[in-house]
Amino acid sequence: MTTNDLRTGERRRHRHGVTFFSSRPLYDDLAVAIRRFPGSVDSAGRRPFVLVHGIGVSSRYFHPLAEQLAKSSEVFLIDLAGYGSAPDPKRDVSIALHAKVLGTFLQQAGIVNPVLVGHSMGTQVVSQLVFDSPEVTDRLVLIAPTVNPPDRRFSTEVMALLRDIPRESLRSNLIVVTDYLVRCGIPYFFAQFKHLVDDRMEDRLPVIEARTLVLRGDRDPIVPRSWAERVAELLPHGTYADVAGPHVVMHSDPVRIASLIVRHSE
Repeated sequence: MTTNDLRTGERRRHRHGVTFFSSRPLYDDLAVAIRRFPGSVDSAGRRPFVLVHGIGVSSRYFHPLAEQLAKSSEVFLIDLAGYGSAPDPKRDVSIALHAKVLGTFLQQAGIVNPVLVGHSMGTQVVSQLVFDSPEVTDRLVLIAPTVNPPDRRFSTEVMALLRDIPRESLRSNLIVVTDYLVRCGIPYFFAQFKHLVDDRMEDRLPVIEARTLVLRGDRDPIVPRSWAERVAELLPHGTYADVAGPHVVMHSDPVRIASLIVRHSE
């Protein structure tokens, strides 16, 4: 449960009739942007959900999923340093440092034993956090985990991304393209991409004791099914589910993904 709240410095916002609150906490010289979706009136005592995005994008593509999860409990969306509404850090930020900042946010916000949900590069961040600090949570969800070891090349990943574009919805593509080109920016993307491909998540998975649900869209050209299944196999308490959809499957089918996550949280 959340023992403290983030109401200091928050701003009330509305989207499609849904109210959420935004803030921008600073940890040393790295700021993150937070969107908090209050849970329903009967969600008291249920573990919150914390959602972490992938490379280049922001938490905006999580909004449909957050609105569904908020029916069960409080939801926190994170814009990592340099992404979305979080300011450019003006320096290099590794996967491990992103994970450290995320852990500091959870600790200072009093968010205890949340369900940590990562998508794409976000799976690398949340798995690194739980590897470094296993007491943070006993429940993980890895959606479209990256990177398939044989595909650790810029050209391979870019071609897979291009194949995914026509499989995504127009709205999803608009979010992704805007975030990549305007909010993240090409120089920061390239700096982050090096960390993404150099990170060997498979080396830390066997020691992560958290119960972990691995999800993959069945039309995802970026994450092969064989790799996603391997991720689940490497985890001591991993389970795998293939669901209908492309790489950003939680945006194309938020109801289905939310139901799987909520069931896993219980």
